[in-house]
Amino acid sequence: MTKVRINKFLADSGISSRRKSEEFILQGRVAVNDTVILDFGHQINTDKDIVTLDGEKIKPKRHIYILLNKPKGYITSVSDDRKRSTVLDLVNVKERIYPVGRLDYDTTGLLFLTNDGEFSQLLTHPGNKVVREYEVKIDKPLEEKDKIKLLTGVLLEGKPGKFIKMSFFNQKDKKNIIISCEEGRNKFVKRMFRKLGYTVLELNRSTFAGMKLDVPKGKYRILSLKEVELIKQNYSN
Repeated sequence: MTKVRINKFLADSGISSRRKSEEFILQGRVAVNDTVILDFGHQINTDKDIVTLDGEKIKPKRHIYILLNKPKGYITSVSDDRKRSTVLDLVNVKERIYPVGRLDYDTTGLLFLTNDGEFSQLLTHPGNKVVREYEVKIDKPLEEKDKIKLLTGVLLEGKPGKFIKMSFFNQKDKKNIIISCEEGRNKFVKRMFRKLGYTVLELNRSTFAGMKLDVPKGKYRILSLKEVELIKQNYSN
């Protein structure tokens, strides 16, 4: 049994925004099991309750959650005015989906796509401190003093940022690094290294919100209900 507020149910069904759905409710246009509901906080059972708007049955929208291994050369967007390929060109589903956050054109790795706005907000809200792990290749060996700075904090446009964990693929080659961070700011990893005089040559996101990259480049899979629920449990306040 799944219980949800009537205003959220209407918004999730795709008929309108949540605010507009609340207007429909207050106007007396929404009924549950033939009873008009005027309280937009009213809880419904999505498994058995019948919800109508102006007498028409509302079907709940099926949420879908996709894990994509993004290759280089794709824009993290639903469209591009320069006619470049987007990540949606790699996914074949009938639902209208959008990316959760972004990866740069030349950045590869794990990207979620969904039609669940609350799931997207959960993973991109800075207050939730969602962990991302990246494999980074820089143009020269990382000095120990700079590693310490990256772990303790670097100012980016007046706002502090830091990595929460760093390790080397090989102690003899300090140009290939695995880093973890809780930041989703635009070009965050590249800007952190650039601030200290390094250029990022390769960047691949290997982990996001506890999910590991487990499909080949350019391929995707649907997350299981269990995986989605685990992510929500880990990052819901």
